[in-house]
Amino acid sequence: MVIPAHGGYRNLQSYQMATISYDFGLEFANKYIGTRSRTHDQIVQALRSGKQNIVEGSMASGTSKKTELTLLGVARASLEEALQDAEDYIRQHQLQVWSKTDPRSQEIRNLAYKSDKSYTTYMSYLETSESAANCLLCNINQTN
Repeated sequence: MVIPAHGGYRNLQSYQMATISYDFGLEFANKYIGTRSRTHDQIVQALRSGKQNIVEGSMASGTSKKTELTLLGVARASLEEALQDAEDYIRQHQLQVWSKTDPRSQEIRNLAYKSDKSYTTYMSYLETSESAANCLLCNINQTN
């Protein structure tokens, strides 16, 4: 075999959570940041880049492990950028960052273990800007 098996990214937990983070992050940005804001574009594009670089890395794995690792590193860096944007939003709006051990964070984190999860699993967290931003933080951290 000239090119070994590659791809399969749809089965990766990181890809699944990156997709949820992207979809949820888009809803968050549309609702709380506004589509005319540069921050909206930045957070949405960083989340998209995180997801898409997982795809590209997985597809490149058949021909170059170095490229695969590079693209996965880019994915993590993009997700970190989106994480910082969400933290900035919380700080700038004088909202509370929920700790990792906060029961609300634990509830969000436990949703990642559902087998049939999608971004709609997290939709109830869009009710307030604080819960939405903290849900996005949890999702991005779990993706990374």
